[in-house]
Amino acid sequence: MGRVSPAQVLALGPRPTGTGELLAAAARRRGMRVAALPRDLAGAPPGGCHYQGGPLFAEQVAGPLEVALLDPPGDWPAVLPRALTGRRVRTAPLGEARALTRPAFVKPAGGKEFPARVYPDGAALPGGPPPELPVLIADPVVWVAEFRLFVLDGRVRAGSRYSSFGRLDAVPLHRDPLGPAALAFAGRLLAGHAPTLPSAVVLDVGLMRPDGDAVERWAAVEANMAWFSGCYAADPDRVLDVVLRSAGPRRDLRGDDRRFVRPAAP
Repeated sequence: MGRVSPAQVLALGPRPTGTGELLAAAARRRGMRVAALPRDLAGAPPGGCHYQGGPLFAEQVAGPLEVALLDPPGDWPAVLPRALTGRRVRTAPLGEARALTRPAFVKPAGGKEFPARVYPDGAALPGGPPPELPVLIADPVVWVAEFRLFVLDGRVRAGSRYSSFGRLDAVPLHRDPLGPAALAFAGRLLAGHAPTLPSAVVLDVGLMRPDGDAVERWAAVEANMAWFSGCYAADPDRVLDVVLRSAGPRRDLRGDDRRFVRPAAP
């Protein structure tokens, strides 16, 4: 991927993060300007900037800044075959999930309305969100190791292990013994299913152990927007390539990505 024009700007959301600091440093090394929003809003020209930060603020500024925010579909990975998910994953309204009588991993489909985790049953789910809220329901599994992969045009651009047995454990992809296997699995997944995702996206994959089963297998964990994903131990210069495409000027939007654009606030 070619370097961006020095005239372009990386606009950061109002909540400082370690990933934001790393990407800001990488952007400055390219000759880009960095604007901290909303304080430096005047330094983020409409149609001439990229965004990195939280989704709620992003929805407010995407329209005025003319930024196209690429999001993976809320029902991903439920659209994948069982051979790639390694477990049952489906979408349903939250009201249906509240009727569950067994443990299940439940998360909002595309939002952050309540914590994503394993709930002992549906009665344990938060009561605040509306029953029509779309959610993902998956079988509980043990994740031996999980990897964050920053994908650009169907290929992994950067990556990092981020978790071992559910605990934070960040290691650069090239230093992890499981790194080659993670890349091989991601390659197989993307070879057949890259069109189900934006051209710039975060793909989380992992080595899993189905509940009560000692057999380990690779599986898709989830997909996330690259412009709001921690880079952990991945190379921030290569991560930035993906972030810039994932939240850049609307005029540069590619045709295949139009269906993945996150709606701006009215």
